[in-house]
Amino acid sequence: MKNITDSFVSVEHWSSAGSFEFNTDILATNPINLSVVLGVLIFFGKGVLNDLLDKRKQRILSTIRNSEELRRGAIEQLERARVRLRKVEIEADEYRTNGYSEIEREKVNLINATCNSLERLENYKNETLFFEKQRAINQVRQQVLQQALQKALGTLNSCLNSELHFRTISANIDILGSVEEITD
Repeated sequence: MKNITDSFVSVEHWSSAGSFEFNTDILATNPINLSVVLGVLIFFGKGVLNDLLDKRKQRILSTIRNSEELRRGAIEQLERARVRLRKVEIEADEYRTNGYSEIEREKVNLINATCNSLERLENYKNETLFFEKQRAINQVRQQVLQQALQKALGTLNSCLNSELHFRTISANIDILGSVEEITD
């Protein structure tokens, strides 16, 4: 009867410089060990991703707070404009006979300028939010891709041994030799 560890770690590898290698044959490995390894990977990977998303969320919230402060400033500016408008209306009553149409133009221009300022600030806030969202998505994509590439490279390196390297190099040398013979 085979020992359980013999199906997971090959005994032949114990003598080669004390190294430890994983058996990549899925049918010969222990499903419990595989589920533990996958569980650990999912648990720690999720934490890293959550940390990245939390940091991004904080930056976006900061941007929103800044936009809200700008909005409050614009509202204060609007309130000052309304106070000024009230003054202008009082003066309009006094000077109605001398320039009613000009005062009305100034009132309209003042309201339009304030509305345009508010509209520009709202557009700026929306563009900033969109930009931050896109940047967050791109950064998360890049980091996930980088982690996946690192894991794949690690898996590839752990599966390669010196015999496989030697066979690959020999095969490539044979291919290059045949290519040289064809070109001659």
